Amino acid sequence: MTLTSAEAAATAAAEPDEPLLRISGLTVDYPAARRVRITAVDDVTLHVEPGEFVALVGESGSGKTTVVQSALGLLPDSARVRAGSIAYTGVDVTGWDDRRMALVRGNYVGFVPQDPNTSLNPAKKIGRQVVEAVRFNAPGRQSAARHREAALESLRHAGLDDAERVAGQYPHELSGGMKQRALIAIALAGKPQLIVADEPTSALDVTVQKVILDHLARLRTELGIGILLVTHDLGVALDRADRIVVMQGGRIVEDGPVDRLLEHPAHKYTRQLLDAAPARHGERLEPSSGPRPDPGAAPAAMRAEGLAKTYRLRGAQRELRALDGVDLVVREGTTHAIVGESGAGKSTLAGILAAFTTADRGTAHLGDRVLTGLRRRELREARRELQFVFQNPFTSLDPRFTVRRLIAEPLRAFGLAGDERKRVVELLHAVALDESHLDRLPGQLSGGQRQRVAIARALAPDPRVLVLDEAVSALDVVAQGQILQLLVDLQAEFGLSYVFVTHDLGVVRLIAHDVTVMKDGAVVETGPAGRILSSPGHDYTRSLLAAVPGAVLAPAP
Repeated sequence: MTLTSAEAAATAAAEPDEPLLRISGLTVDYPAARRVRITAVDDVTLHVEPGEFVALVGESGSGKTTVVQSALGLLPDSARVRAGSIAYTGVDVTGWDDRRMALVRGNYVGFVPQDPNTSLNPAKKIGRQVVEAVRFNAPGRQSAARHREAALESLRHAGLDDAERVAGQYPHELSGGMKQRALIAIALAGKPQLIVADEPTSALDVTVQKVILDHLARLRTELGIGILLVTHDLGVALDRADRIVVMQGGRIVEDGPVDRLLEHPAHKYTRQLLDAAPARHGERLEPSSGPRPDPGAAPAAMRAEGLAKTYRLRGAQRELRALDGVDLVVREGTTHAIVGESGAGKSTLAGILAAFTTADRGTAHLGDRVLTGLRRRELREARRELQFVFQNPFTSLDPRFTVRRLIAEPLRAFGLAGDERKRVVELLHAVALDESHLDRLPGQLSGGQRQRVAIARALAPDPRVLVLDEAVSALDVVAQGQILQLLVDLQAEFGLSYVFVTHDLGVVRLIAHDVTVMKDGAVVETGPAGRILSSPGHDYTRSLLAAVPGAVLAPAP
């Protein structure tokens, strides 16, 4: 039996008193080695009512994504639903094939995925992609003009007021926030009653994140749409949701209204999530053991003077000024945070400091060494003292290499092998891992474990400075807290200096000694973290602070 568009729409009204989505006793497993299957989701039950905003939270590997894939009929072929049911407004869709579920996905439930860079087709203009969604979901035959007008309406509903201009642009011509709103427009094309959003703001800076979440909240209010938001950011969940569902180890451990979970969490994991949230902490983290270092008037480990960088935009007769006369001083043994919105110039600055790219003007110094214009051999020597930790360990670690080989590679590259296994084990211990991880591949590690391996790899040549580019933004709140504490401990033990690039001012409060705030390639404010965060001197800094989620978690003054 196939399902027509009209029939798909009719299912929405089948049982009006039923929840928009009801998942009951869902159990899903995946194959592992030697015919063993691993249970990813175990007896999960949840629901979303009309007009309700529900947040599904939990650490990496807790089963959140498997629940969403099951509900949308997007599980990989290797997965098996062993028990349970999935119903939309009382219509049981468990076991429906992809053809039938495709109509339900468009006409009843809209899906907003995490990464617009991989979800949008780079070769098609935004308008065409929304029109395709409209055409697929439109009941009966309609003219191309009607399809285009419906697509423009979806773009406007998604918060893109200049819909005509956006429709004529390619994804690469839009900012991260605009691309995410384009995905929301595609999700709205079938006029759904329910939106499922899977980490839709995790890669966005706080101000753009606020815009996206504000708009989802307006859609809920204006159109009566139910929302299921999957997120690892507890602050976002507490700020936005009516009800929070907490997952751990494939099971739901708590489900309740926000106020109740905040004031009286019943499960120890919920309490752990609350305690780990950056907004819970009013001051910088202390080392786990030993005295807290006092950098005082420490000399400069790294500094930049007048850095400028301009890019000529391909296919356009104009230039983008990425950096405009940036000065920076990173004191020895301290963490200097670089914050700002997407496009502020943070990553360009990090790339120049790490000698990945060259400045058009200005100089960068590592101690007394000038990094600008180094020859290849001199640059290689500098790289021993200056290492980089990337945002996403999924892409920065070769999936074919074991942990042993990943950490040993820099030792071999710089001729530091010696007793290689002993040194690799020492580095593993330094990042709170043990020998049992030596022969694992990155795919066999959690997100937090992968980032620990990336840090161990960066520590291998015994550097003085680490440049960390959004090194914890992709991690859940518990893993994030563990990595931040690890960085504080390593800094105290080895006297490391950090350049910490981030869009999360909640994290800055936990780790930074000094802060530089950037906007449009220029520095708008710089100084001690305590002063910048408590008494910002610039309106832009105040707007960044106001957009940080999780205000309900802030400690009492």
